[in-house]
Amino acid sequence: MASPIEKLKVFVVSDSVGETAELVAKATASQFDLSRIEIRRIPYVEDIGTINEVILMAKDSKSIIAYTLVIPELRKYMTEKAKEHNLQAIDIMGPMLDGLETIFNEPPRSSPGMVHQLDEDYYRKVEAIEFAVKYDDGRDRRGLQRADIVLIGVSRTSKTPLSMYLAHKRIKVANVPLVPEVAPPEELFAVEPKKCIGLTINKEKLNQIRSERLKSLGLQAEANYANLQRIEQELQYAATVMDQIGCMVIDVSNKAVEETANIILEYCRRNQ
Repeated sequence: MASPIEKLKVFVVSDSVGETAELVAKATASQFDLSRIEIRRIPYVEDIGTINEVILMAKDSKSIIAYTLVIPELRKYMTEKAKEHNLQAIDIMGPMLDGLETIFNEPPRSSPGMVHQLDEDYYRKVEAIEFAVKYDDGRDRRGLQRADIVLIGVSRTSKTPLSMYLAHKRIKVANVPLVPEVAPPEELFAVEPKKCIGLTINKEKLNQIRSERLKSLGLQAEANYANLQRIEQELQYAATVMDQIGCMVIDVSNKAVEETANIILEYCRRNQ
């Protein structure tokens, strides 16, 4: 009876999680008979002692090594030890690191796990965007205590565009419209004043913005929404609420969304 074919072991070594090296190893192995290849991941390798252990295991089982080591000393040691023991050791990231170092004329960061930090950054951004959508325009008052920033102001003071812009900076923003006939939610007054930012605007500028908005909807520009007297009433009411909260107030009359956002970001950094 024929003996079973012994599997070739591939030791995947990384100073981080090791997913990158494992994915490359699996993709390569798929071009051969997968049943004859066993991939074993060895993550978080941070010292030469662990590399020595891997070298010995690979030598005893006649295996090969695939590695993603971004710390130069570990990369160099793995290369030298593998050559010393006549082992095949494939440096997956090394050539790319060397190529970029030559092009940029600067050394790499040599920080393990940067891909996962980028992934976490991406997911924080997605979470902040979802938060901004869910708690836009005062839809759900429960978000006020969970928000990093709460924007308040009358209609058409760029609350929603600002919320989305800041969300792309990984800041969770809720916004609440201020209308004289509708009392603000009680939860708003429980928010720390430094987390609340009021947006105000010149009445003539707001009149222009609202009139254009009405026209785009096919409505009469003379409607109460764009009436100067009504606008003045709304702005006075909003100012009263902002004074009551004691929050920072930004005049957005002649500011682009990006400019206002940068003021808020700087304000957040100072408060941290």
